[in-house]
Amino acid sequence: MLGLVTSAHAADLPDFPVLRGGFTDGLSTSRVIWQGFYIGAQGGYGSSDESFKGSTRNMMAALLADTLVESEMQVSQWNLGLGKASQRNSAFGAFAGYNWQWDDVVLGVEASYMHGTFGGTSTASEARSKLLSDNFIHNVTATSSASISISDMATFRGRAAYAYSCFLPYAFAGLALGNADIARTVTATDFLIPGPGNPAPGGPVVPLTATDAVHNHLVYGYSAGLGVDINLLAGLFFRAEWEYVRFTAAVDTNINTVRAGLGYKF
Repeated sequence: MLGLVTSAHAADLPDFPVLRGGFTDGLSTSRVIWQGFYIGAQGGYGSSDESFKGSTRNMMAALLADTLVESEMQVSQWNLGLGKASQRNSAFGAFAGYNWQWDDVVLGVEASYMHGTFGGTSTASEARSKLLSDNFIHNVTATSSASISISDMATFRGRAAYAYSCFLPYAFAGLALGNADIARTVTATDFLIPGPGNPAPGGPVVPLTATDAVHNHLVYGYSAGLGVDINLLAGLFFRAEWEYVRFTAAVDTNINTVRAGLGYKF
């Protein structure tokens, strides 16, 4: 009778999950699906570093071509001191891309845009005197200045990421394009003093000036950086990122920005 009662009691018990290991299945963490299209908005803060060294040398050489002061004083080779400049500013923009996912590995392509003001200005001047072959002492002053202002930049990147829980750390590299205003100006003045035994009068020579200015000029380079996307709810995610951009133009420019953004994956 005890055996019958025990069997009957066991048969009446419901199939609780604990009897089949169901609780461990219920505790498993669901994987975030990163594959698909996404868009977002971003804002950030960055610094730009410009190198103006040599940016006006060719202009000075062209300005003074076939002149005595260039052939005997090599004015275009003077170290006019155009060095480096830095500027810090905030920026804002947007991004959009597509991810492919294989288990925890995520690869993607993305376009990122930022609007701000990055650039700088450098000015230098140098004066020298020398008795030249025309028997005049030439007092030459050379001045040069250069500036660049980048208002818009876009990067087109490839991304490689690893999905871990709700986090997606990634690295990227790609092509960078920018919209820049670049201005360069060179000026040379000369004051003549008669040399020994030279009866001719001296005096100032008409100054020579040349300017090269371009607006909305396309500059290009490359970008690289690191970031992390954090899934918040459904397709909504938060982004933190650092990006390095280098533009190679008449004025070499390096831009570093840190950004925060909010995106949505469809």
